[in-house]
Amino acid sequence: MFTAFAVAYFLSASLRTVTATIAPMLTQEFALQARDLGLLSGGYFLGFAALQIPLGAWLDRYGPRRVILLMLSIAVLGCAVFALAHHFYSLLFARVLCGLGVSVCLMAPLTAYRRWFNPETQLRANSWMLMTGSLGMLCATLPVQAAIPVMGWRGVFWLLAALVALSMFLIVLCVPGWHEANREKSSTPLIANSVEHISIWRHPAFVRMVPIGFFIYGGMIAIQTLWVGPWMTRVAGYSPAQAAGGLFAINFAMLVNYSIWGWMNPKLARRGWDAVRLIRVGLPFSLLALPLAVWVATDIPLAGDSTLPIWFVWIFYFVSSSFVSLAQPAVGMAFATNMAGRALTAYNLVIFMGVFTMQWGLGLAIDLFLWMGLQTQQAYQAAFTLFWLSCLASYLHFYRHARG
Repeated sequence: MFTAFAVAYFLSASLRTVTATIAPMLTQEFALQARDLGLLSGGYFLGFAALQIPLGAWLDRYGPRRVILLMLSIAVLGCAVFALAHHFYSLLFARVLCGLGVSVCLMAPLTAYRRWFNPETQLRANSWMLMTGSLGMLCATLPVQAAIPVMGWRGVFWLLAALVALSMFLIVLCVPGWHEANREKSSTPLIANSVEHISIWRHPAFVRMVPIGFFIYGGMIAIQTLWVGPWMTRVAGYSPAQAAGGLFAINFAMLVNYSIWGWMNPKLARRGWDAVRLIRVGLPFSLLALPLAVWVATDIPLAGDSTLPIWFVWIFYFVSSSFVSLAQPAVGMAFATNMAGRALTAYNLVIFMGVFTMQWGLGLAIDLFLWMGLQTQQAYQAAFTLFWLSCLASYLHFYRHARG
């Protein structure tokens, strides 16, 4: 069951990241500006966020298997439309479809794990799902860069459509249906369902996690899946192939990072290090790493002719930001099992609205600072500094509500 879910999430993460790798080709072919690129990549997350609220109720009532199979069929359509696109708006429409289609690829397994696994195993399964996602992001870098000369970026999306269809077949074979005992006993009236959603959004455990989910978690994904690529090409002066190599290194580091989290989380939980405590202690490292990456900007000269690649500094930022990934299972475990789907998808909505806002917002800010006369490097640095200030404020909100 875990493997079937992991394959679907692997492909979801590949679709999420692939635009960072093919961004130079799309920019050249469609004459995209920074704000267009941000909107195009953010369209995926807009689609992703659009259905999170109803998806929660569907997961609780109909079970993960039925819901994920329905949504993945939309993802197949989105990949096909992207492969056939010939102008910016058709690309954007296709990305929204892809986002809609894979919007349940993490929430479906997390809902299943909340029902079927104990709390320690849930933390491990969550980390290993994120490890699988990092593997998907890894395969969307150098492997995609190598495949483009053979099949073009359109061929890459035809291949992704076929692989998503294959993942649906694996889910049919391996994932059990929602047993009647697991299903919500009755059809929840619309008013009662709305009241339950309001109670989730007002719950103290949810409130304390909202800003870090929107800004820090959403921003980390926005940079990893888009802006770190243009940073390497436009600020650090990398070629597209060198930037793909840097993305590969970043995603490989995250793969190892989440693997270690999967092994360590149960041990830490048994020693009293719950998710809230780990986030409180670990997240400040990312607040130190981000300005370091932003203001160093390019490769760091070392002794002789050697240099430290800028992507190494970005790895420090992404790894230290991964503490915030513990917020998702923490939110799920704060609610009763029959509300897990709605709580998880509500928090997922927060995260991916943050991703969309950060991706498009950084693009808008970069274009604004360029229009004001700043050089490219200065425009990127100014935009990312604004992002850092929002991360700092969100952590202070979390810290104030998490004490004790």
